Amino acid sequence: MPRVAVIAGATGLVGQECLRLLLNRYDSVTSLVRKPTGRQHPKLIERRIDFERIDTIQIPQGAHVFSALGSTIKKAGSEAAFRRVDFDYPKMLAAAAGKAKFILVSSVGASKASGNFYLRVKGELEDAIARMPLEAALFFRPSILMGDREEKRRAEAVGVVVARALAFALVGPLRKYRGIPASTVAEGMVSAANSDVRGVHVYHYDDMLKLASLKRP
Repeated sequence: MPRVAVIAGATGLVGQECLRLLLNRYDSVTSLVRKPTGRQHPKLIERRIDFERIDTIQIPQGAHVFSALGSTIKKAGSEAAFRRVDFDYPKMLAAAAGKAKFILVSSVGASKASGNFYLRVKGELEDAIARMPLEAALFFRPSILMGDREEKRRAEAVGVVVARALAFALVGPLRKYRGIPASTVAEGMVSAANSDVRGVHVYHYDDMLKLASLKRP
């Protein structure tokens, strides 16, 4: 059976790295986009869609579905708009995935009980997806993401500097708060998707490093 992947959010920091790996390791990759990016590749199918109807798309049986969708409250413009992008769209995509493997970029600290709005939304999303009849629901929880964004985020840039400076102090249970390259997160996602894992799993810093080191074909 051909190895097929579907990805939403391929223009973001982790999404770009993930798309690059998928094109190397899968037979066909469908990237769901709001507008064409102009990227050309023999294995790539760019599908322009209305994200308000993302749950109506047809996903091939046996496909691996990757969600790297995400925004900030500042960029979205309001908490409601942020929730639409970071909760509703990924949840709708997971629903469309049926019984496929679903791989999600979440956040360290995600919890539906969190007093932080951002982390609460991430936790509520994980909880909603975990209750779906997916073959596997794989949640990746990075802390500060390291890499070159086309879109500059001042606060995040400062966070990267701080994370690097304090990495030595983040030991034991605190290791999961260490900054991590977006490419490592993507490697972990693709590696986990191609393993025999089933059910719901959460991956933190050390888990992602281990998965990325496997370099699965």
